Amino acid sequence: MAAMVGGGAKAKPGEVSLAHNGVLFLDELPEFSPQVLDSLRQPLETGEVLIARANHRVTYPSRFQLIAAMNPCRCGRAGEPGFTCKRGARCADEYQARLSGPFLDRIDIHLEVPSVSASDLVLPAPAEGSREVAARVAMARDIQMERYAAFGRRDVRTNAEASGPLLDQVARPDAGGAALLRDAADAMRLSARGYHRVLKVARTLADLEGADGIGRRHLAEALAYRAAAERPRAAA
Repeated sequence: MAAMVGGGAKAKPGEVSLAHNGVLFLDELPEFSPQVLDSLRQPLETGEVLIARANHRVTYPSRFQLIAAMNPCRCGRAGEPGFTCKRGARCADEYQARLSGPFLDRIDIHLEVPSVSASDLVLPAPAEGSREVAARVAMARDIQMERYAAFGRRDVRTNAEASGPLLDQVARPDAGGAALLRDAADAMRLSARGYHRVLKVARTLADLEGADGIGRRHLAEALAYRAAAERPRAAA
């Protein structure tokens, strides 16, 4: 716990603070104890960690991007065609149950990554390479910085940092998108946190396209990333 979020006999910053303004990557996510993973909830929400001691308190910055990977079950092959785990469906259920709902609610994008076969390795390279993707991401970040500067909020640089009335102004969907989000929020039982995080992801997808507003397709994709949490997954 202390190594992850900070603390110890003489309070020191943990990994979440060492990753401030960067990326924290956790591999084999369910192998961490549930208590350690749940300790990430505060820094993911507020961007800082509060360490309380009997005679003083210390606050460390911890605004980081969490990227995590996991197998669908302990044996790593649940859902693989032609394979049946000896422990049955409970293998995946028990393994994934190590991740609490409130913790998963703070992860915006959940992606299922199928295993790569030998035949996949001989396929042609993707039409869009890493250089092209990096250029689109840089463009989207420039758009976001200019947007929030126009609102007088130079302290906000990305959509992920927007909240409250500011988010309502920059992430207002069109009529079709609003109807889809309303129906999906009821069907998926989105929490208030999940609702706003879907809006942030949709706003970012629109920025990657260079679109001025959030449309139905942006919200549909953002909701799909969140709905994937219900299946065996890799989480990011």
